[in-house]
Amino acid sequence: MATVREQLPEGRYGRSADERADRRLKLVGTVLGVALLGMVGWFGYDYVAGQRISAEVIKFSVVSDSAVQVHLEVRKDADAAGSCTLRSRSEDGAEVGRLDVPVESGGKRIDQVAEIRTTARATSAELVQCTAR
Repeated sequence: MATVREQLPEGRYGRSADERADRRLKLVGTVLGVALLGMVGWFGYDYVAGQRISAEVIKFSVVSDSAVQVHLEVRKDADAAGSCTLRSRSEDGAEVGRLDVPVESGGKRIDQVAEIRTTARATSAELVQCTAR
């Protein structure tokens, strides 16, 4: 008895439609993946390189029911000037004080102590943002 072939002869009719579709999907996926990685890299570089002023709250101290002292460390380009916004919150999370601290040009690192006047007793102080002029 003869055996019956269930597949087409290899190489006789070219690639199947499924193989072509798989190859196209792989190519599209690779291109989109590379584009996504490129965008993430670009945005990351722009974020890091674009910030001319950055700061960090080193410590804060509640000195009274109406004031908080904040030790702020500012890192910046030597010619950059701008301001940093500090905020103080009460125990229930409400904002009780806000202060814009000017940052003058000159120097790359500045340690500064600022006092935020509050409307009620504060329990925390935080840096909101720094902006360059």
